[in-house]
Amino acid sequence: MLYADLLDVFKDEQGRTKWQWVANFSSGVLIILLTIVVIVLFVTWLRARRYNRALEEIRSNLEQRVRERTAKLEQEVSEHVVTTRMLKASKAYIQNILRSMPLVLVGLDRQGTITHWNLRAEEISGIQADDAIGRNLWSIYSDITVSPRHIEQALDNGETITLRHSQPGSYHFDITVYPLQDYDEPGVVILVDDVTKRVIAENMLIHHDKLSSMGELATAMANDINTPLQAILFDLRSFQGILASGRLLPEGNQQGPESEKIQQILDNASKSGKQVESIIRNLLEFARGRADKPQQANVIDILEHSLEQSREVLSLPDTFPFSSIRIERHFEPELPLIPCYVTELQQVFLSLFRHAYKSLTEKRAPGYTPTIALYVARSFDALSIRIQHNGVELTDDEQMFLFEPFTQDSDAGQATASANKRLSFAHFVITEQHRGHMAVTSNAKDGTTFHIQLDLV
Repeated sequence: MLYADLLDVFKDEQGRTKWQWVANFSSGVLIILLTIVVIVLFVTWLRARRYNRALEEIRSNLEQRVRERTAKLEQEVSEHVVTTRMLKASKAYIQNILRSMPLVLVGLDRQGTITHWNLRAEEISGIQADDAIGRNLWSIYSDITVSPRHIEQALDNGETITLRHSQPGSYHFDITVYPLQDYDEPGVVILVDDVTKRVIAENMLIHHDKLSSMGELATAMANDINTPLQAILFDLRSFQGILASGRLLPEGNQQGPESEKIQQILDNASKSGKQVESIIRNLLEFARGRADKPQQANVIDILEHSLEQSREVLSLPDTFPFSSIRIERHFEPELPLIPCYVTELQQVFLSLFRHAYKSLTEKRAPGYTPTIALYVARSFDALSIRIQHNGVELTDDEQMFLFEPFTQDSDAGQATASANKRLSFAHFVITEQHRGHMAVTSNAKDGTTFHIQLDLV
């Protein structure tokens, strides 16, 4: 009914449809709708354009930020690569330094487990680093001087500990134990420095200075003693001549017991004076015969010369002289020459003969014959020398301190006795100056034997 009313508008009076009006109305409506659609599309386009422009700006900003971030990441990665390369190079460099350094370097934790073991430690111990790291130090290398107590002391007190390990004539080590600082896990580093060459050089300089001073002192003493000694010997000879001529006796009287006793006293004084002359000659030979470089020499000749000196200078009152001691020689034939300091080596043998002579004079036994046996033989690339005597044997304490330097005691008599029993100078000459070896063995059955070994090169 409503639809029919709407259609009536487009009909004329006769009820016929006015199609022109319908077309015009339809066109107008269509135009209006199209206009609305166009306006809506235009507005939508504007909005889309604005949104696209905002999106473009956002995308542009995002791309810029991505480029900046990417460039920054690339720079950071490049810097990280450079840093990593530098760290690796530094680590390798430090590892190479620690491994190649000429000192023994051992890293330990508090439990004594090895954390570092360098090349020098491998050479000294004979243990490879792969076999050492992760194991307890004292379980694989018990000969090291450092003890767990030193590790605990260094860690607890936070202080460096310095130790010295020496075998005179063989080696000298300076050992340093210091705790790690600013490290997560507590641990220590042990450094072992082989200072053998430095100590030997220092000892040689000291030895050279001492011998130079001793030479000057010996020369001065010999000259000072020799002048009054010659005057005394001249007076003795003159008095002996006068006494022998009988001019001191009344005419017709013969020499009595008193004169013979005086003559005996003068003979003894003259003999003692000649012995002092021998000592002076020995001092002068020692002062003048020293050399700065070792010389090729026959050790048999040096021994024989030292024996001859001993016969001249060694004599104690109320006992037998050195010349009455039986000397047994056991020399291997065709022995090679050895490089040595002849004067110092003579003094070594003289000191050993003096020590043996004192022990021989102290022994009291029925049918006792004081004897010194000399043995010289070649032993591979060295010359073996043994001086053996059947005198009073050395006690364990005397053997322990025989080659140690003498320190002055409070009692002067005891100090003199102790000094006469020491052979530190002889031991120094053999072990330090000649780089040889020296030892002593002593017991009641075999007596006392001094063992010397000198390299042929």
